[in-house]
Amino acid sequence: MGKIKIAVAGVGNCFSSLFQGIHYYKNKTAEDAIGLMHWDLGGYTPGDIEVVAAFDIDSRKVGRDVSEAIFAPPNCTTVFCPDIPKTGVEVRMGKVLDGISPHMADYPDSQTFVKADASEPSQEEVVEALRESGAEILVNYLPVGSEKAVRFYARCALDAGIGYINNMPVFIASDEKWASEFKERNVPIIGDDIKSQLGATITHRVLASLFKRRGVKLERTYQLNTGGNTDFLNMLNRHRLSSKKKSKTEAVQAMLPQPLPPEDIHIGPSDYVPWQKDNKIAFIRMEGKLFGDVPMNLELRLSVEDSPNSAGVAIDSIRCCKLALDRGIGGVLYSPSAYFMKHPPRQMTDDQAYQRTEDFIAGRRKD
Repeated sequence: MGKIKIAVAGVGNCFSSLFQGIHYYKNKTAEDAIGLMHWDLGGYTPGDIEVVAAFDIDSRKVGRDVSEAIFAPPNCTTVFCPDIPKTGVEVRMGKVLDGISPHMADYPDSQTFVKADASEPSQEEVVEALRESGAEILVNYLPVGSEKAVRFYARCALDAGIGYINNMPVFIASDEKWASEFKERNVPIIGDDIKSQLGATITHRVLASLFKRRGVKLERTYQLNTGGNTDFLNMLNRHRLSSKKKSKTEAVQAMLPQPLPPEDIHIGPSDYVPWQKDNKIAFIRMEGKLFGDVPMNLELRLSVEDSPNSAGVAIDSIRCCKLALDRGIGGVLYSPSAYFMKHPPRQMTDDQAYQRTEDFIAGRRKD
């Protein structure tokens, strides 16, 4: 089937896990590959993904081979594939815009960004770099709250005529104007805000759906998360957190018969604990009533490595985007977006999204 050539904006922990995974699974077979939702997806295996361009703004990454940059500070995710050969692809200086929150200057360099002393590219220069690299898909891994920067790279993808996967909670695929433009230009897009393979939000959604199916009335709930990576540090700025909270909250509300009042649902990142590094701990509490209006409550604690947890989903979303390119399909891919993302344009139950995505992969539906 050939290679799937991707470019990435943001060489952080999530991309580090994805890039390690691409190389880790090259040495596996379908029989011994653990941790994938699909080994073969439409004829493509994980090892068919090739990184041909990358953009970042950190001096410890810009100018270095991608194989080295993924392990540079402040990245702190688990290293499960350390021996990756050089790719010949150097990380390019990206556009800063609102990609750095001002409060992060108050923390040590080891925990945050060190802006590279290099000139920022224009939109035309990024578009040209994408074209020259042969990239077919641009994968967005910018920090939460980077509203202007995410739109900048979405525009670059459109102008370059390549697919766009928006893993962050800036609403592109779920914005009608952006969605219309991707459709008009016949460019596929999957978004917004990637779900983890088995994370807090997908678990919360499944439990909310279980309450509904079993006739339990959910009256109030919270999801509190802590972590020690730059994503959690970045989100200490509550102004940058608004779209993230909206994305996570709507993902759970969509599973309920009736949305809970705002005062009865609290979902979102809660605090930064440096020593946790890339480990994320989620605390979920759900209170409701059973038969006879008898009260009950459920509490759950989930501990996962945050970045590998999203890479297992990203590796499938990339392959679905490639299938759309192969088939000449443009615009929002609604089924993969609903299955892989927290804030898709059309919310579905996880069972519906799963089945429709399987139908899309098999060619039984276009989106």
